[in-house]
Amino acid sequence: GSDEIIAGNVSKYAVLPAGYCGQPKKGHLIFDACFESGNLGRVDHITEFEYDLFIRPDTCNPRFRVWFNFTVENVKESQ
Repeated sequence: GSDEIIAGNVSKYAVLPAGYCGQPKKGHLIFDACFESGNLGRVDHITEFEYDLFIRPDTCNPRFRVWFNFTVENVKESQ
């Protein structure tokens, strides 16, 4: 569930639609936070245009999630 502890960052994580097999196509977003100050812990695909993003807590104070830092690749025009 969404109450899980998120320990690490996503690393070049391709979000694919349910039931899709194969290499990511244009528009299958690829999220990455595997770099210093990256803090994206999990991504859930909802629709082609909607994703739930779970940000890891701040290192020094786990009560806060006041910033976000990650990249998104493989977008298609108008996405």
